[in-house]
Amino acid sequence: MHNLSRRSLLYGLGGFAATSALAACSLPSGTSGGVITQADIDPVVDAKSLEKPNLNIGFVPVNDCAPFAIAYEKGLFRKYGLNVTLSREASWATSRDGVIFGRLDASPVVSGAVTNARIGAEGARHAPLCAGMTIHRHGNAMTMSKAMWEAGLRPLHEYNGDMDSFGRDFRRYFESLPPERRVWAVVLSSSIYEYFVRYLSAAVGVDVLTEFRIIIVPPPQMVVNMRIGNMQGYMVAEPWNTRAIQGNEGVGFTFAQGREIWRGHPDRVLAVQESFINENPKTYRSLIKTMIEACQYCSQPENREEVAKLITARSFTGAKPRQCVAPTVINPSDVSKLPECVSKFTAPGIVGNYNYGGFDGKKRMVEAAETTMFYDLPPDLAAVSGNHSTFLWQSQAIWLMTQAARWGQISEFPKDAEEKAKVAWRTDLYREIANEMGIQCPASDYRVEPAEMFIDRKAFDPSDPVRYLNSFEIRANRSIPIYMT
Repeated sequence: MHNLSRRSLLYGLGGFAATSALAACSLPSGTSGGVITQADIDPVVDAKSLEKPNLNIGFVPVNDCAPFAIAYEKGLFRKYGLNVTLSREASWATSRDGVIFGRLDASPVVSGAVTNARIGAEGARHAPLCAGMTIHRHGNAMTMSKAMWEAGLRPLHEYNGDMDSFGRDFRRYFESLPPERRVWAVVLSSSIYEYFVRYLSAAVGVDVLTEFRIIIVPPPQMVVNMRIGNMQGYMVAEPWNTRAIQGNEGVGFTFAQGREIWRGHPDRVLAVQESFINENPKTYRSLIKTMIEACQYCSQPENREEVAKLITARSFTGAKPRQCVAPTVINPSDVSKLPECVSKFTAPGIVGNYNYGGFDGKKRMVEAAETTMFYDLPPDLAAVSGNHSTFLWQSQAIWLMTQAARWGQISEFPKDAEEKAKVAWRTDLYREIANEMGIQCPASDYRVEPAEMFIDRKAFDPSDPVRYLNSFEIRANRSIPIYMT
């Protein structure tokens, strides 16, 4: 953790009670066609029927908190018999550890945190964590410094698939730096963000194991650490990439969204202890139903502007400008005309008008509804019958384990990987709960990830993860073939 201000750290560490007024920027009526209020919600579950109706749930001040904000503000927790206190966590490590040590009953965690807790990966706490559902897919990005721009690097899509050219620019820049300045930051070790930085680098022949360091920095501290030169690039969820462009001009530009590294990847999952599920089965079902419904709400196009505005409150991301103006009728292609308290920070990742920034005056706006996917998927990703964003693919948990093995966080790929995926990502319970809500799910827990979904065009077949691992030239202990333990 580098140069954190005492004030910022104390604020980040402080939780808050959900019974307080969460929305510092109040929502006027008619913000979106799909607006619902707590008054519109009738409870469908009696709190007295639940084993533990009073829950402490964490979140981190990034766009990922949107479903939790909606679940509280719209009365969805109350609908399913839950009385929830939300705790604003300082980092993804405290979010994870809060569940492990019992301070939190549930919390979103970065993909990789649950599987690595099960396999005991280096940098992860060993604990019987479970993922109940995916909170969202995509919604993150890599930011590079202004110095990297001046050295000739540009957003990944501007290379038009020429990975050799990008690789030369990338390698030349890091080779020009003294070793102590060859630093990239991510939000948590042994997580998908660390794996994406490593995966991207290796795809162009840069060995992150020897050529630069990866450090851990909490999301709210990314921009200030970039400004003072503690790292050359970082990967984090929104709005902390957009803030480097809109709120802190001159700090950096977006190099790539995570969906350009692995399209369809799970970004956050809802973590609970296995004992919580076993001891509170009715409460657990209420929690999953609440969050599925909240994710569905966030997914609807007519609600996204409202959602983006709601989470600008200081209680959530704290990413709103000093003043809010009333919403106006907008053209989705022009993010500059979005409501002022929405436009600069939270909206690009949620509404889908994403600005990559840059230092040449050009507009780099990319419109894509899949910038963050809370529930609905584009047709090609939803090709499997019943597929939707909150569904847990256990095969994707296997992929995360391959990366732990690839980068030496575990000595060998676990022989019981499928069993560990089964107990870690509770697809079985998700399917039961979703069916109770009338939601169809895929019949299988496994799927092949097609080559075109990955930046290096390497397909992932979960039926043979060891062969997949051995196919990579750049990995830890590359001279030693990987075997199952």
